Amino acid sequence: MSQNTDTIFSKIIRKEIPAHIVYEDDLALAFTDVNPQAPVHILVIPKKPIVNLATAEPEDQALLGHLLLIVQKVAAQAGLENGYRIVMNNGVDGGQTVHHLHIHILGGRSMSWPPG
Repeated sequence: MSQNTDTIFSKIIRKEIPAHIVYEDDLALAFTDVNPQAPVHILVIPKKPIVNLATAEPEDQALLGHLLLIVQKVAAQAGLENGYRIVMNNGVDGGQTVHHLHIHILGGRSMSWPPG
């Protein structure tokens, strides 16, 4: 996959596809998942098209940290004070189906282990 691959997330960023956006800034976007796997299921994505964590570059370090701080903020806004799980799938074997880096925030219930 190329960094220039157009994905459903690219279309959400450009507002070509509607989404329930819960957070947005110049670098990132957070929106509810249309196929939730928990009572609260929010995706956090960078506006920069990074395919996955394996393709992130050293210059993406600040952006990746920014995404985690957004996770913290969005989870608090969603009332997940008892905890939550974050998941970042990487590649086909990791379960990644949209080739645009994204972080799942899953909460609103107790999570089991192992996850997969």
